[in-house]
Amino acid sequence: MAQTLEARDIQKLIDQVTRDGYVVIPHAFSASQVSQAKAELGRLSGTAEAGPAGQAGRNAFEGLRTQRIYALLNKARCFDQFALHPAVLALNDHFLDEGYLLNALHSVNIGPGEAAQRLHHDDQYVTVPRPHRPFGAPWTTTPRPTAAPGASVVPRSHTWAGDRVPARSEAVAVAMPAGSIVYFVGTLWHGGGRNASGAGRLALTVQYCQPWMRPLENQLLAVDWDKLDDVPPRLVGMMGYKVGAPFIGYVDGRSPRTRVTELLRRWRGRNKL
Repeated sequence: MAQTLEARDIQKLIDQVTRDGYVVIPHAFSASQVSQAKAELGRLSGTAEAGPAGQAGRNAFEGLRTQRIYALLNKARCFDQFALHPAVLALNDHFLDEGYLLNALHSVNIGPGEAAQRLHHDDQYVTVPRPHRPFGAPWTTTPRPTAAPGASVVPRSHTWAGDRVPARSEAVAVAMPAGSIVYFVGTLWHGGGRNASGAGRLALTVQYCQPWMRPLENQLLAVDWDKLDDVPPRLVGMMGYKVGAPFIGYVDGRSPRTRVTELLRRWRGRNKL
């Protein structure tokens, strides 16, 4: 899909998400964009920079044979573009409130022999009766074509009440070309499929949440402050550095970005040679 989208294209995506809870956006990223991200993840893999789950997950939900690299915005600028795809932002503008935040951005490499992840919905930790508006909107992309057993979703489960739990047989695998996106709302039941192959299954997941929620990944500390000038301004705002409407997240009545700039200036002044 071209980066420039017309209103009718966006409306088709919105209509499908409203009906099914998810939509596939084919060829959202170019081969060069995907290759660059894959190369960077390969560089990080096996190093201390990969973080605490870079070798293996720490519990069954993360996946004991699954590698996850968190805080990617602190590790390479090539990941910025994946949080700013225009179709995704247009969908967020519809399904989330103004000023929505980046909830998390990390890689997932499901290793050989990994069991299927339990079905869940990402809004599950929010104690509000279902059905309700989504509190978040995640998406996933993969560097190579995928079908079963990749990401699995339970179509239209975003409309269910809270007393209904899907059977695994109700989940369907999402097939999509390399560089595509599967976007879904946080109320949709889904889960990673098992990996019975002999190779890892790599994906990148980007998640957003309502501006009045506490994000899963604390971007204010995950990304070094002295790197913020190199991050696209809109993404900096989504990381939590912009005051949300009407006045959520201010610091002494001002934006966190202003305060961080002051702290950096003070720190640099104290550490001059």
